[in-house]
Amino acid sequence: MAARIRLRRVGAKKQPYYRLVVADSRFPRDGRFIEIIGHYNPRTEPCTVDVNHERARYWLEKGATPTDSVRKILALSGVIERNPPPSPSQKGRGNQGRSDMASRGTQE
Repeated sequence: MAARIRLRRVGAKKQPYYRLVVADSRFPRDGRFIEIIGHYNPRTEPCTVDVNHERARYWLEKGATPTDSVRKILALSGVIERNPPPSPSQKGRGNQGRSDMASRGTQE
């Protein structure tokens, strides 16, 4: 089972309110889920974020992958680091593709 931490939309039309849920990646966005680990309300100023840190860390340790938007919310609430270190496959790549393209364009 590939678990994902994602936002589940609840609330009325034009009034979004989201729950942070752990769900199987095969389930639809607003469908079945395993557990609710928090709430997010983008309509308040500032945005209201309520996350159960203990359960969020538990699911991250179990291998659940957060979506991009949930990753930002978890970083704001302090569950994960804001800027994780680059993965080994991306380390040292820089702008290799762009520099090659630029040098080819000037030589022709």
